[in-house]
This record gives sequence, C-alpha cells and structure tokens, in this order.
Amino acid sequence: MSNSLHNTQTNSLGIWLVRAESEALAARLQGQLGGTLYRPWLNAGIPQKQQFRASYRHQGQWIMLAASGVAVRFLEGLPQDKLTDPPVVLLDEAGRFAVSLLGGHEGGGNRLAYRVANVVGAVPVITTATEALKPLVLGIGCRKNVLVEKIAAAVTHALDLIGRPLGEVREVATIDLKAEEPGLLTFCAANELPLRVISASDVAARGWVTAPSEWVQKNVGVDGVCEPCALIASPRGVLALPKTALEGVTVAIVEDIGLPDVESRVE
Repeated sequence: MSNSLHNTQTNSLGIWLVRAESEALAARLQGQLGGTLYRPWLNAGIPQKQQFRASYRHQGQWIMLAASGVAVRFLEGLPQDKLTDPPVVLLDEAGRFAVSLLGGHEGGGNRLAYRVANVVGAVPVITTATEALKPLVLGIGCRKNVLVEKIAAAVTHALDLIGRPLGEVREVATIDLKAEEPGLLTFCAANELPLRVISASDVAARGWVTAPSEWVQKNVGVDGVCEPCALIASPRGVLALPKTALEGVTVAIVEDIGLPDVESRVE
C-alpha cells in the first residue's frame, strides 16, 4: 500500500516514554531511527493519557516504551481507520519485545517493529495474518558488497530446491555484521521482506551448523551465518534446506512447523 494513503507525516516518528527510566533505551532508538522524544512526566499537571491523545495525530508513526496495558488504555478510542491511523510499535522497557500493536500491515507498523528490534536486539512480534502465517525464514550470508542480482539468484535457487515460492517467505535473517549490506537491503526492500538482524554473540551461542566454514570462522568469528540466523529467527522451525552456496551467497531455509499447511491458511 502506498504510504501516501496513510498519513501526511508518515516519515515523522514519535518515541513516547512513560518513565524516565527508559531514557537510555529511547536515546538509543532516537540515535538510530531519529524522531522526537516525548517525556510526559515533565508536564506533571496533565495526565499522560491526555497528553498522548493530544499528540497522537502529530506523528506519522509511534514507538511506545511501556507495558501493553498502558498502551491499550492510551489508545482507547483513537484508532479510526487502518489506512490513516499512525502505526504504533510497543517496546517493553527491558527492550526484549518490539510488538507491532497498531497499523501493522497497512500502516507500516510491522516494518517499524523490525527496525526497532534490530536497533535494540529485541524480538519483533508480528500478528497480522498476511505476514505471520508465512512459514519460511531465509537465513542469508554473503560476501561484502555482493550484487543484489546474485542474492536474488541464490534465493531463487534455494527455494527451487525445495519447491517453494518466495511468497511463502516471512522474513530474512542475517548476522549483525551484514545489517547494512547494500545488496541484501535492496533485495529485501524489492521483495517487501523484513530483515531480522541477529547479533554475532547470539549466532556464536547457537553453536550448531551442518558444515562449519573455516572462512566464516576466520573472518566473522562464528561457524556459520545462514543456518543459525534462520533457526534463531524461527525457534520452533526445522531446517528445510541446509546451507547452499551460489556465487558468494549462502542461503538456508527454515520452516515453521507450528503453522498450518499453506492450503488452509486464512489471508
């Protein structure tokens, strides 16, 4: 959906803090994503809920650092239309879960949830059926500055090996060292796939790949990238395709075994 249908201030971001204890986490988000910090306790005479309601339409998207109950109460009566409501991503104050709470699919909340999660190392929580019911996760590793065409070719090759379409892929996962890889970012954007970034320490702790790579161990410090990243991103999944390599790109595919068959999914 075109963002122009969503809000005239789609690119503007508000970061709402409920407590001063969230300042460090909020500053980290602002440093990476930009946006305006809201510190409602500075206006102690006005209830926070009232302050948020007055500010809600002033931003194109929101990150709330709060408990889910607080967010639900603040949003009471505000949502009007999924095509115009500013999306809201809820991040707990420990930075563990980035929940796409409102405007996930149409408003871009799901994409924002992944961006938030990648900044703070949280788990993105996506509940919209269109995205959540897709069973496949691609783990991708690549050489530096590999062309997007080579990434696309490697992905197509991997999916063909198991006879599955790109439309069944929910997300792409890679190691944090590849978080800004131009070809990978372009591939994800072109196919509207969120990129899940896994920290190198988490990949190292995963500690299992079908075939450890000496090159990756020497240059990255882990036994492999694509398999552990995909498995971490889909913890109840199974390895549908072990690492396959093509022209400097490695791809592994994990399938979420907790989901129903494709034919029975509700869109």
